[in-house]
Amino acid sequence: MKTLTKQANFLLPKEILDDLKKNVPRMQQSKVVAEALKKELKRIKLSRNLQESFGAWNKEDHPELAVGNRQKARKRNGSG
Repeated sequence: MKTLTKQANFLLPKEILDDLKKNVPRMQQSKVVAEALKKELKRIKLSRNLQESFGAWNKEDHPELAVGNRQKARKRNGSG
C-alpha cells in the first residue's frame, strides 16, 4: 500500500542539510527526513502525555500503591 505524500517547505540548518545530502542518496532523502520526524514526533507526544498524566495515580485513590513492589512480590509468592 502506497503512502500518500504531500510536499512541505521548511528551513533546516545548513550543516544538517549538507550532511543529509552528503550521506543519503537523493532519492532517499525525503524518506530519511520523514522517518526522523516521525520518531521525534512520537517522542514529543510521549513526553507530553507523561507530563499531563503525572500525579494521576495518587495515594488517596490508589492506596495499594503505598506497598512496595518487593512486599507485593513476597506476598504473592507466599514468602512474606
